[in-house]
This record gives sequence, structure tokens and C-alpha cells, in this order.
Amino acid sequence: MGTEESTGEHPGKAREDSGDGIPTDGSCAHTGPAATDTAQDAGGAGTVGGAAGGTDGAKSTGATDAAGKAGTADRGRPRTAVVAALMLSMALVALESSVVATAVPQIVGDLGGFSVFSWLFAGYLLAVTVTLPVYGRLSDTLGRKPVLLFGIAVFLAGSLLCTLAWNMAALIAFRIVQGLGGGALQSTVQTLAADLYPLRDRPKIQARMSSVWAASALVGPALGGLLAAHADWRWIFLATLPPAALALWLIHRHLVEPVRSPGRRGPVDWAGALAVFACGAVLLFVLVQGGVAWPWLSAPSLGLLAAGAALAAAVVAIERRAAAPILPGWVWRRRTIAAVNLALGALGLLMVAPMVFVPTYAQAVLGLDPVSAGLVLSAMTLSWPLSAALSQHVYRRIGFRDTAALGIALAAAVLLSFTLLPQPGRPWQPTLVLLLLGGALGLFQLPLIIGVQSTVDWAERGTTTASVLFCRQVGQSLGAALFGAVANATLGARLAGADAVPGMRGMPGGLDEVSEALARPELLPQAAADRLREAVAAAVDHVFLGAAAAAAAALLVLLLAAPRRFPVLPEQREG
Repeated sequence: MGTEESTGEHPGKAREDSGDGIPTDGSCAHTGPAATDTAQDAGGAGTVGGAAGGTDGAKSTGATDAAGKAGTADRGRPRTAVVAALMLSMALVALESSVVATAVPQIVGDLGGFSVFSWLFAGYLLAVTVTLPVYGRLSDTLGRKPVLLFGIAVFLAGSLLCTLAWNMAALIAFRIVQGLGGGALQSTVQTLAADLYPLRDRPKIQARMSSVWAASALVGPALGGLLAAHADWRWIFLATLPPAALALWLIHRHLVEPVRSPGRRGPVDWAGALAVFACGAVLLFVLVQGGVAWPWLSAPSLGLLAAGAALAAAVVAIERRAAAPILPGWVWRRRTIAAVNLALGALGLLMVAPMVFVPTYAQAVLGLDPVSAGLVLSAMTLSWPLSAALSQHVYRRIGFRDTAALGIALAAAVLLSFTLLPQPGRPWQPTLVLLLLGGALGLFQLPLIIGVQSTVDWAERGTTTASVLFCRQVGQSLGAALFGAVANATLGARLAGADAVPGMRGMPGGLDEVSEALARPELLPQAAADRLREAVAAAVDHVFLGAAAAAAAALLVLLLAAPRRFPVLPEQREG
């Protein structure tokens, strides 16, 4: 691979190519040594439905153009089956939280454990996040297929165990097992999507993946509510078994990867994997529990932060000595990858504002029922994939970085506009804001993911993809802790001493009582209910201001740190 500043362009191509070496006329710019059609028809796969070959020598060689074209029809059906399996796998990840969330009352009623039920989600998220870099590196070392098969199998096992849970602690433990498989699915599916398609066609598969998330956001709550209302909550986990088993069979049957010699695979950095897992688990645990289970400046928080710092130092020491580190230093030494990591970390942070706080705003401030509140949020999930699918027409002309910068600048403006909504407002107003926000973020995220994947070869793509997903997940965890503190501080300031004011009888005197009051606002006097709505609206406004600041930070990172022209590899530009 060339240096980070090299664009891979040839003289005379400037008028035809965008700033990133992407053909603007829809054709493919064949530069450098010509790759065979066999490799390029599968995005550099080298085999039917296989993964792309990079510098590891996995590309097919000696095949003629005629042979490659003759094999295209044969490759179509297997690749379609693999894409179907990838979409099924992505659906498993996308559906899990939204389906489970709707059944929480039934689960708590059956198993108890109301005080810890939030760990049904926090435990899963923690397991997914800390395993992303591990699975990313393993997919580059061992191949995508074994990692994906392992992930689906672990997810299957976790789902089956969840149906057998006898108390809340057991269900949380089994959800963590699910998360250990979900990390492999989330990382490897995105990597294989880039392996299967050349740069020109990559927006198609990414748009399909985005549509899976959008459909899941709409179907998940309805499916979870239906199963919880008319069947036992355990059916929520049983329902994932058939699609997971089908995805497992399709991947095993149709995904064929190049055979790689043991010498090219390199050693597996198991010590680094364990250190990364332990460090990530401790730091994310304190982010989830800090300020909730105990104060930030308490002994548990400070002790866990110290343990996390010690483990981080151990990770650095182990990875420096490793022959093939789980967290290689080049992920942060290359301008393009480092900038994308930081920008998508900011995306994870700002996404907490709409995903976590808009449903509360819609119910507490606008007075909507939970279903209607979910429909307000769904506006963003509908416009996001549509915008992502259309983003290729923008980045083919102005490049990956400038397209993403345009998207995040629009997102910052939209997030700020939320704070200007009238109080009390109409439901269509936040719905419109979220519709525009989804469109802006679709223009931001997809060009960065496609662009950064196109700057590395097969042997580095899994690690690169996992690093950006990992940063986004860490940003989300940071955002939950940070914006939760902002919302709590605002509510505390607005409600302090309110119950002592005439006409405010029943006003919650502390933050722990706010959720109860929001669930039954009709029990409050009108003045107290209005005061509570105003406090919630102010808290959400402050959160959106913070989200706008995160968007502005992402914009600065792109403009100051990211190269204007992504160093797209020549073989990635061919189609």
C-alpha cells in the first residue's frame, strides 16, 4: 500500500475523477496493473462469493478476461445468497434491542429485578463494543468466514440461553453472551459488504444494510409488543433462531474465501485480545454505572477508572511487542483512518440526543402515547437510508470528505433548530427536524465508511472497519453518560424546591421521582404538570445543544485532520 498522501491517480484523469479517484461518469478508472475480471466482479474477491484479496496474495492470478466474464453468471447466485445472509445477520443485530425494549414490563413481571433491568441493554452493548476490535483483527488474520460463522453460532447460543433464563441475573448474563456474538456480526458483515463489491457498486450494498436498520426500527417495537402481549416474552428470543440458523447455513454453503497459507495469516495476538477486552469492559462499565449506581467522584468510580487506566497501559505494552497486534498503531497514524474514527466517534455521541431523549420529549412534553412517540423517532430512520443511497451522486463529484463535511454541517444546523421549537409545540415539528437530521446524517456517515474501506486492502479492511465501528460505539457510551448528566443537572436545577411553591403539590422533589411523575402526569395539578413539562423540554434542549457541539467538532476534525482526497487504492477504484 502506498503512503497516506498518495491519491493513486494517474496524470490526465483529473477531469474525469472526483477528488478521491472515483469516476464521475459511472465508469471505472483502470489505473496501474490491471486486475482480472474474476477478482473485480466480486469486488476483489478472487473466488465465488468470496472476500477480496489484497496484499496477502489472495487475488486470483492467471485468469483471462474471457474466463472472468464467463464466470460472472456463475458467481451471481452465490453472491446473492451471501448478501441475503449478511442482511439477515444485520437484522439480528438491528432488531435485538428494539424488540426486547417493548417486552421489559413482561420480563420484569415474570423474573423480577426491576432495579437492574437496564443491564439487559447495557450488558449487550458493552459486550458488542469491547469485542469489535478483536473480531476485526481476527477477520484479517483468520478470514471473514470463520469469524462470521463463530459470531452467528454464539448469537444463536445466547438467544437459546435467554429463553431458558430463570431470573434477571441469568437473563443479563445470557444477553452478554448474545453481545459476544453480536460484535462479530456487526464488524464482519460491514467488512464483507466492502469485500463483495467494488467501490463503484458499494453504495448499493450499504444502502441495503441501511434499509435493514430502518425496517428494524419500525418492525422491532411492533413485533416485540405483539409477542409480549399474545405470547410469552421468551418467544422474542426464540424468534431469532430460524433467521440466525438460515444465515449460518447460507454463509457456510455459499461464502468461499481464498485459501491463505499459515505464513500469510500471521500469529493471533490472544494476549492483546484479552487485554483489549478487559480494558474496554472496565472503562465502559464505569461509563454506564457512573452517575447512576454511584456518584462520579465516589470510590467505585475512581477505583474503576484507575483500573481502566492500568489496563490501558498494559494494552499499549502488549501491543507494542505483538507481531500482529489487535490494535495496530497504523489505525491512528494514518490521517484518513484517524480522522474518520474521531468523526464517527462524534456521531455516536450526538446520536444519543435523538435516540434516547426524543421519545421522552414526545411523551412528557407533547403528550403522545409510546407508539406515537416511536413514530416521531422513525422519521429519522426512514430518511437516513434514502439519503445514504443517494450520497454516491454527491461524493462522486466532490469527494468523500467534502460530502461528509456537508452532511455534518447540515446536521449541526438541524440539531440547533430543535432548540428553537415552540413550547408547547406540535408533533409534526420534531418529526420534521428528525426527518432532516436523518437525511443529513446519511450524507455524513456512508461516504466516510465507504471511503475509509477503499483506502486499505483486504488484509487491513477488517481492522479498519472494526476501528470506526468501535469508535462510534464508544462515542455512544460517552454520550449516554455525558448527556445523562446534562439532563439530570437541568432537571435538578429547574425542579429544586418546586414542591414547596403553592399550586405545585405533588411535584417530584428529586430526580428519582421524575420518571414516576412523567408516567402519571394526570395526578399532578395543572401548574405542576406544566412546570414539569417545561423542565423536561429545557433538559432536552440542552442535550441537543451538546449534540450540535459534537457535530461541530466532527466538522472541524474533517476539515482540519482528514485529507481532502482520500487515498483510494487503484484496485479499489476498478470495477
